[in-house]
Amino acid sequence: MATVLVTGANRGIGLEYCRQLKARGDQVVAVCRQATPELAALGVRIEAGIELTEEAAIADLVGRLDGLALDAVILNAGVLQSMGLEDLDSEGIRRQFEVNALAPLLLARALVSQMPRGSKLALMTSRMGSIDDNSSGGSYGYRMSKVALNIAGKSLAIDLAPRGIAVAILHPGLVRTRMINFNPSGIEPEQAVQGLLARLDALTLETSGGFWHSNGERLPW
Repeated sequence: MATVLVTGANRGIGLEYCRQLKARGDQVVAVCRQATPELAALGVRIEAGIELTEEAAIADLVGRLDGLALDAVILNAGVLQSMGLEDLDSEGIRRQFEVNALAPLLLARALVSQMPRGSKLALMTSRMGSIDDNSSGGSYGYRMSKVALNIAGKSLAIDLAPRGIAVAILHPGLVRTRMINFNPSGIEPEQAVQGLLARLDALTLETSGGFWHSNGERLPW
């Protein structure tokens, strides 16, 4: 049985991660700002009231964990604000950087001491953070924040290798969640998380730092 911490655990992909991890017998620590009835119904450990953009809240979470050894950490929390060149919102861009890129990096740093050799770190990114794959433009804040997260993940893979911690940079696919207004073209969270967990289970130090689609495709930078 592994102990796995998941952020953004109250809905969408994070909730589905918690559901599938619990179903396969793992101990789950679900981190969120506000718990939902759906999360509470899973019977996992919930650490609510955590605003990951605040370093004091990260310190509070570390204190609550009290040295708990973590076999995997899945940094899933994120926000999306659509914007084009004509309606750029500088505050919105800053917010997306804080939530999508800086907060995961700060939390990863804070939790490393509780991750034993052989543990795994997953960063939930997007192929919208791929420069090579950008053929439609726009989405400035979101794209920029995910590029920043991707490069942070690559550096983490290098810096954590001596500790025996492997890092996966994961794109879930287009998933039918509230973040994208339940786009009917998306796949169900259940399907996405099945693929994501397969990528995480297969992760090794040799493949650490790779940018992967949940379906197993290696994505371009």
